[in-house]
Amino acid sequence: MDDNTKNLIQNHIDNNDVCLFMKGTPDAPQCGFSMAVTNMLKLLEVNFQSVNVLEDQNVREGIKVFSDWPTIPQLYVKKEFVGGCDIVKEMYESGELSKLFESKGISFKAKN
Repeated sequence: MDDNTKNLIQNHIDNNDVCLFMKGTPDAPQCGFSMAVTNMLKLLEVNFQSVNVLEDQNVREGIKVFSDWPTIPQLYVKKEFVGGCDIVKEMYESGELSKLFESKGISFKAKN
């Protein structure tokens, strides 16, 4: 991965408390896994920044190297890599995702 791509990825993570690297946009996800993670974040009413990896092949491949994680989407909270769809879903269902947001001072709406 070139330095420009690495810096671009790092800037997204550094400048957004909740950052989701995904295929498509929250309003028009381009894969089911990206849609699932955005839906969970929307249900929790979390403000998040999304990065559409389909717009830049370097970012699409670079984020996998950056995180040492092979799949997209990828969720970062306060500069910490949380995981992909399966991990986020598991954390959402167990309440761990809400606990993570609470511990990091991220505003969210508790699920019923």
